[in-house]
Amino acid sequence: MRNIAISFFVLLGFLISCSKSENKDDKKELPPQPYQYIVAKSGPAENLTQYPARLEGIQNVEIRPKIDGFVERIYVDEGSQVKQGQLLFLIRNPQYEQSVLAAQATVNSAKAQVATAQMQVTKTKPLVDKKIISAYELEAAELALKSAKSALAETQAQLTNAQVNQGYTKLFSPVSGVVGTLPYKAGSYISSATAQPLTTVSNVSKVFAYFSINEKQQLDFFKHATGATIQEKINNSPLVDLILSDGSKYNEKGKIESISGLVDPNTGSFSMRATFPNPNGLLRSGYSATVQLPNNMEDVIIIPQSATYELQGKVFTYVIGSNNKVKSTEIKVEDLPDGLTYAVTSGLKQGDKVVVEGTGLLKDDTEVVPKETTLQNVINKK
Repeated sequence: MRNIAISFFVLLGFLISCSKSENKDDKKELPPQPYQYIVAKSGPAENLTQYPARLEGIQNVEIRPKIDGFVERIYVDEGSQVKQGQLLFLIRNPQYEQSVLAAQATVNSAKAQVATAQMQVTKTKPLVDKKIISAYELEAAELALKSAKSALAETQAQLTNAQVNQGYTKLFSPVSGVVGTLPYKAGSYISSATAQPLTTVSNVSKVFAYFSINEKQQLDFFKHATGATIQEKINNSPLVDLILSDGSKYNEKGKIESISGLVDPNTGSFSMRATFPNPNGLLRSGYSATVQLPNNMEDVIIIPQSATYELQGKVFTYVIGSNNKVKSTEIKVEDLPDGLTYAVTSGLKQGDKVVVEGTGLLKDDTEVVPKETTLQNVINKK
């Protein structure tokens, strides 16, 4: 029995010894691991800012009737291309044709009266010269001729007016462009008081893109644009891009041409207009799109997006301290066009060592073995 007790205590001691040995192994820390970093450098960068835009042709001309009548013929279809001077509509109203015929008849009658009065003057003049009749007769004939000529001028004016009204029965396109909707079909009664236009012809050889910027954005725009005057700054502004509603980039560059002089009191924004060429007619009035402006930034630090992590809506990165231990640092960033880097606007300073790999494995005060690399090397690995 005594031997069994001794064996039990020996075994118990052995197990306790092994347990202490295992605990010591568990507490043994791993040596510092190598982590790559880049040195923060401050400098300029170009970002892209996007603004919702509304597109309009350089001319949107409403086609409205000047007379009343019935739409007799429509010579175009919705969306068709028309040239300046092309016939669009024919309005039927017989009274205008009859007015022309009546005015023409009146003119012919007035011409006959002028001819008769002229003959009377011609016949009277030699008789007066021979003193066969008194000069009073010639004066009377000349006055009758003047009166007949005045009456002829009046009837000719009436004929011209009737012809103008008759001309209004044919509606021509004042500009080259694209035909809009046709709310009235053949047989519809229309007049100058009709609310809707017969159609709208849009000249889309060039397209205006209207968008709005806030007060700060306007100040930034004028601050970075070159030129002594506002117009010079607008003229020297960089070309802009247009992102279409399907997400594709329009293949023509646009130019900013105007900025409103007054802020909209309701929105606190300024209206801007960029003009885009439209040689193939791809863009149409009423389209929605996005204007993309280059935005020059100064004194920002560029870091790879892989060097950051988000927590509760905030962005952080790890900076290596003088003791080679990392510290989590909150930063403010803006996306850059390459989709791989951020522009850091605050939170970092020149010379900081920013960890660019293994960010998700680190925590504050982790000691690392720093391995310097460059931003370009990090981007090239992506």
